Amino acid sequence: MAHFEFVWWPFLLLLPLPLAVYFLLPPAKSETPIYLPYLPTNLAGTSVKNHFSKLLAGLIWGCLLVACARPVWYGEPVIHQPEHRDLMLVVDLSGSMEQEDMLYDGDYVDRLSAVKRVLSDFIAQREGDRLGLVFFADHAYLQTPLTFDRHAVSEQLNQSVLNLIGAKTAIGEGIGLATKTFVDSKAPQRVIVLLSDGSNTAGVLDPIEAAKIAKKYHATIYTVGVGAGEMEVKQFFFSRKVNTARDLDEDTLSKIAQLTGGQYFRARNSDELSKIYQTINQMEPISQATQTWRPQQEWFRYPLAIALLLSVTLIIVRRDHV
Repeated sequence: MAHFEFVWWPFLLLLPLPLAVYFLLPPAKSETPIYLPYLPTNLAGTSVKNHFSKLLAGLIWGCLLVACARPVWYGEPVIHQPEHRDLMLVVDLSGSMEQEDMLYDGDYVDRLSAVKRVLSDFIAQREGDRLGLVFFADHAYLQTPLTFDRHAVSEQLNQSVLNLIGAKTAIGEGIGLATKTFVDSKAPQRVIVLLSDGSNTAGVLDPIEAAKIAKKYHATIYTVGVGAGEMEVKQFFFSRKVNTARDLDEDTLSKIAQLTGGQYFRARNSDELSKIYQTINQMEPISQATQTWRPQQEWFRYPLAIALLLSVTLIIVRRDHV
């Protein structure tokens, strides 16, 4: 937290020194008496000026000691991580993501809503990493370039809507666009977390070829397949089992992960999805090589300037007295 501090505070212990000298030492004696034929008429004014001079001298002494004590204002700590990880989040916005088959707190919600809630927690934990966000449907587009601003990435994710860029699934383009952001990256670790609930049905880039390009740029891809799978659906007079994840291409997602040294995960509900991101957190730990510094402002110049002004005032007062 920001705070104010005297770095050389022992100087403040000298504040009562003038009072100790004034009261403890014997007063100076005049050896030659002065005889006045009459009393001056301005003795009262002289006494007031003497008291004012003593006050100014005391303030000057206090300001000089405060300046010597080196007052410093420290700002909020600034944390810098010289080695960071570049992590791109690639999220499916195809029409099938509106399927309400993800169990969350006892209720079924659509897949995109579950992803938003769980992925927001994951983003909040990635302190020190540069994060980026890519959405894909008929085509892929870069929503958020790589940035240390985790709040901005989370906000962009939560503002996403379905059917924004079509209803199909261009997995290959999503991987390709995420990889493109790594071309000029100097980060020692480059990670892509790909989340999809279908198979590649759009785009000009094959997912496996895109994974090979990602491997060329030393990117590790973790893939997550979303969808409840078999679940019971109630109708008017009976219920039946349906496979809500029949379009999920698990083979391709597994090959993408294996090709780049990553891992494939299957998420059938929000709890499983949350555990997957916890696992990824463990597999890609946050760098602990941090440097912390605090901005500081030296304030000694202010009491020193006040002491100078008071000294000038004291000289003027004493000159008039003399």
